[in-house]
Formats: sequence, structure tokens, C-alpha cells
Amino acid sequence: MRKPDYARRVVVTGLGVVSPVGNDKETAWSNLIRGNSGIGEITKFDTTPYEHKAAGEVKGFDATQWLDAKAVRRSEPSLHYGVAAAKQAVADSGLVIDDQNREEVGVVFGSGAGGQQLMIENYSVLVEKGPNRVAPTFIANGLVDSTSGMIAIETGAIGHNICVVTACSTGTNSIGEAAETIRRGDAMVIISGSTEMPLLEVAHAGFGNMRGLGSPRDGEPIASVSRPFDATRNGFVLGEGAGALILEDLEYAKARGARIYAEVVGYGSSADGWDMIQPVEAGAGSARAMRWALQRRDVPADEVDLINPHGTSTPMGDKREAEAIHTVFGERASRAAKSLAISGTKSMTGHMMGGAGAFEAFATVMSVYEQCVPPTVNYRDFDPEADLWVVNEPTPMEIRYALSNNIGLGGHNGAIVFKRWTGD
Repeated sequence: MRKPDYARRVVVTGLGVVSPVGNDKETAWSNLIRGNSGIGEITKFDTTPYEHKAAGEVKGFDATQWLDAKAVRRSEPSLHYGVAAAKQAVADSGLVIDDQNREEVGVVFGSGAGGQQLMIENYSVLVEKGPNRVAPTFIANGLVDSTSGMIAIETGAIGHNICVVTACSTGTNSIGEAAETIRRGDAMVIISGSTEMPLLEVAHAGFGNMRGLGSPRDGEPIASVSRPFDATRNGFVLGEGAGALILEDLEYAKARGARIYAEVVGYGSSADGWDMIQPVEAGAGSARAMRWALQRRDVPADEVDLINPHGTSTPMGDKREAEAIHTVFGERASRAAKSLAISGTKSMTGHMMGGAGAFEAFATVMSVYEQCVPPTVNYRDFDPEADLWVVNEPTPMEIRYALSNNIGLGGHNGAIVFKRWTGD
């Protein structure tokens, strides 16, 4: 363990993903950049009683490729997705975790809700079969921090290990806190990210009754349901999955010859202190998080070329986030300026809840690395109350800095800034 050094530089060296648009880095990025949506009709439960029938489901995922069969049976999808993404990221980084370095490798990996499916299943067993039939293993495998614990078990990373929980901002805060963990000397390497499987019938019913879920455009396919910042937006769609990023001390990464995707140069976290659901007036909390992320390492606001926004496709949420972006970036945020690109990847994945921030950090890092912006599919109609340059087709462009922004129920706000790596 080293002493804190807040000038220490932190870089991204590995990426992993399980998502509606693909279960590995290459497939997910290819679909994002081509605008191929992963949203379709829900298959996980019978939607007959419900008006809203769309979701971003993970497809073709085999948990036994990442965990032994016994562990799979005892746990549930959010843990499976998180472990798979983490193992992919470790492999992608080329890092070998062994007895020589395992104490220097930590885990900061979160979830918004954890193993709710296990809770539901075991409650049903309790009611139908009695208390003696409730699984003795379900509590340990269904906690919000179960994934971070299992990642340590599966990878051998026995350093600093915590689970961040900030609702829909969980992934963003996990990655930001991971970078700060390295700067304060608690680890050389962190496996960071988040996971979620919110496609449960009770959650679907609750969000529907909250009047949060959206519908497709009239006469258009179900995949048009998620359209961030579009004037016709009318609600979000649930998605599922996980994202993982390997963060490293720059000198450690260079010494082992690691590929560097981007540098983590800013992180901000704030609270609205306002309402459990509705964002505060003018998106002031989100603006504060973004401003602090820029100030953290003196990133010039006029050199941020891309934002991957929270952008859930709710009428008020998108309006408030647009206001927050204008507060921080001024007139260059407007559509007319075409200076600050907005890439709303939830348009293709739906809202992965606690998993969203990590997946969107993956998309943001790949945008910086490839110097190309994924489209916000379904965006057609300009909304003057959300006056942003929303990119709706794949757009190669110079990206010096990019910001990933997320907002969680309860008024949690997180923002993280990545810088293009040029070797200096």
C-alpha cells in the first residue's frame, strides 16, 4: 500500500460488457456504432396484463462459461453478468493476477438493487413450501455486494473491495471511486463497474404505475420506444446487463506494456437534496457533478467534445439534464453550435439501471479510443426545451475529452471525464 498522491494518473486498460447489444466488447461496440438496437419485446415474463411490452434484454448469454454450474444455480443473473464482464475486462487488459500482485488489485463494483430475483424466488418457496425449504445460500448470493465478492473469488483480486450503490448512478460512481482509490494509494489496479437485472415483473409493474415507461412512436417498431431528447419522448424502457473497466496506475500500466484506452481525468458526485424521483429545478444537482468533474483536474469545458448523457427518454428528466448541460457548457451545448456531441446510447440498450453507468462508461471510452460517436437512434424531432446537438448517425470526429453522466433515483448524480490517450 502506498501513500496518497492526488496527482497520480489513472488509465483504462481493459473493458468487458454484457448487454442488450452484445456480450463482449467487440460485438457491443460494433452494434452501438452501427446503430443496431437491442430493444425488443419482453420474453422474461408474460406481458399480457401490461401496456408496456418493451425491454433491452441480454440475449445468448451462458453463465456457465464464466462460473461453475453450482455457483450459477445458487446465484442470479445480475451476479452472472457482473462476473462475466469483470473477467472479460481482466483478460482484455492482459493483466495476470497472481500471488505477486493480488493484494494490489482491488474491486469497486456496484449494483442498484442486487439479487432481487433470488429474494422473490425464495419468498415464493417460503409461501408455497414452508420455511425449511428456503435456500440457505440465497442471502449470501443475493446481497447488493455479492457480485463484488464473487469477482474477488473468481479473479483472485484480494485488495481493496467495496460495493457502491447509488441507484442509476451506481456505475458512474463506481468508476469514479475506483480512480480515487488508486490515487489515495489503496491499490495499483481496480476492477470497476456495475451490474443489474431489473427485468422482473414486479419492477415492471412498479415503473409502469410510476408512469415512467414509454411507448413506441405511432405505427413504428417497438425499438423506437427509447428516444432520448426527442420531442416525442414519453418514457424510458428497462434494460439489463453489466460493464467493467480495469483502471490502473499509469506507471504500473506502462511498466507492464498495457494497452491504454483512455485516461480518467475527472470525477464529480453530488445530491439533489430535493425529491426521490423528480430532478431538481434546472438540473442543478447534475450540473454540480459535471462542473466538479471538470474542476477535479482542471479540464477545460470548451475541450469536452462528447457527452454520453443519462438520457433516459423521460420528458422531464431529459429536459432537466439538457438544462444542466447548458449550465456547465453554455451556448456551445446548443444544436446550432454543433460543438458538443450528445450520444444517447440508452436509445439502443434501454435503461440498465445500476448497470447503466458502467456500460455507458464503456461506450464513452470506446468513443474516445476510436474517435467516433455512436448515434442516438430514434432521435428525429428537435425539442427546443432540450436544445442539444444530439448525434443520430455514426459520426467520426476529434474527441479530446468525453464525459459520461448519470442520475439516480434519490437525487444521486455522477459524472466522469475521460481523456484521449496520446502517449504523453
